[in-house]
Order: sequence, then C-alpha cells, then structure tokens
Amino acid sequence: MSDENDTSQVSPEHGRGKGPRRRPATHLAAFGIAAVAILAIGAAGGAAAMKFTRPNVELAPLTPVSISSLNDDLSVVTVKGKVAEIFGNKFIVQDDSGRALIETGPAGDDSKLVSIGETVSVQGRFDHGFLHASYIVHQDGKTDVLRSPPRRPPHGGPIEDFLKRLRP
Repeated sequence: MSDENDTSQVSPEHGRGKGPRRRPATHLAAFGIAAVAILAIGAAGGAAAMKFTRPNVELAPLTPVSISSLNDDLSVVTVKGKVAEIFGNKFIVQDDSGRALIETGPAGDDSKLVSIGETVSVQGRFDHGFLHASYIVHQDGKTDVLRSPPRRPPHGGPIEDFLKRLRP
C-alpha cells in the first residue's frame, strides 16, 4: 500500500489537504456586518443632527387668536392687532383682549420693522411671556420673514444646554 494518496494523516500546520489555506467564511460575514453597522450608526447620527439643526417648518398665515388666549405651549400662533409701543427689537401688539410682547430677534435690531399705530399680524411661538416672531404681515400685505426661534427639547436637560450653545 502506498502512503502517497492517503490524506487521513494531515499535519496541523498544513491545514486540510495540500491546497492554499482559505479564510473561514465567518470572518467575511463579520466584516460585512461590522461595515453595515458602522453605516447605520452614521446614518442615524446624521439624521439626528439634521433634526436638531434644520429650521422649523411653519405655515403662514394662520387664523389669528386673541392675545388673552396665548399659552406657554410653544405651538405656532398668529395674533393680530395694533402696535402700541416699540422697545428696540421688541414691540407690543394690542387687540381687544389684551397686549402681547413680540420679540423679533436680531432682525429687529437695526431695521424698523413696524411703526406705532400700524396694524400687523404676527406669527410665531409663545414662550415665557414673549411671542417669538417668525413672520410679520403688515396691513398692506408685505411680509417680513424673521429667523425661526429655536425649539426647546421636550425633556430638557443636557441636550437642551448643548442645543443652546449650537444656536446663536
């Protein structure tokens, strides 16, 4: 009997048979799964970053509500009334039910957006006693688009502090 064709005795350093060593398929599968996981994490991180940094979508015009019915719930509202007073980038709008302090942000610092006695509709988010204006619609139909105010995260905490540092 010849030992040349006998493959039952294979030395451990040669592996099976006399051909080239093959990598197990599990290494290739693990590499593929790791690549897909890294791409998924990157996509999820990018989606989260876009959600926090993109501007808020608001519709104009909404039906005006009375000033006395405003709540600190950060919902988009529109109020209509006459400009009673102006204080830099803030002004007061007055209707039959009361008065509201409107904050225009940096857009109202250097430009004269409204004048006393003018009837305007202001759309924005009411929070902490201010209506943070996003749009001002004048009586002649001219619309001033202002910077959208940042939203508060629903739960607050460290994420809220981080977002405040990101936005000017």
